[in-house]
Amino acid sequence: MTKKEKLDELNKYWQENCKCELRKTATQAVFGDGNAEGEVVFIGEAPGKNEDKEGRPFVGAAGKFLAEMLDNIGMKREDIYITNIVKYRPPNNRDPEPEEKEACNEWLINEIKIISPKLIVFLGRHSMGRFFPTEKISDIHGKLLIKNTKEFGKQAFMPLYHPASALYNGGMREILMKDFKKIPLVLKKI
Repeated sequence: MTKKEKLDELNKYWQENCKCELRKTATQAVFGDGNAEGEVVFIGEAPGKNEDKEGRPFVGAAGKFLAEMLDNIGMKREDIYITNIVKYRPPNNRDPEPEEKEACNEWLINEIKIISPKLIVFLGRHSMGRFFPTEKISDIHGKLLIKNTKEFGKQAFMPLYHPASALYNGGMREILMKDFKKIPLVLKKI
């Protein structure tokens, strides 16, 4: 079975078996999307209104900015895989609650295991907090972190601010663009 087929099977299973309470208020599950063979997995927080409607992660304004940043480093969305720690939209785009993150955790972990990326890029503090709960994104954004995890063994991570933060704070745009340019260098290094 290909990685794509394994992901399809995984998504079908969890769509039926996920215990996340957000299922009750969301339109649909928003599966990860992109290249199952990619070297980089981007992990966001949760689907927003547009994602809930279309069933794909990062299709709104933050997704457009993400595509722009990928283009600036010579990559396309088709080169990477993108997912969220929570697969259902929280009401009114609120932050996902700890129990909602936990309910979707095994789904996320299995997704990453199938892809087995060289680098996991966190988009925002919620996804970073899943693997680095004591860190502050303001202290470690744009830095390569190597960690032995029980789920993946030795894994390379890079936390970045969420692209949506640049939509509300112009200064954040420059920081994100600068941090994003480190991704190709990091991929060569690991």
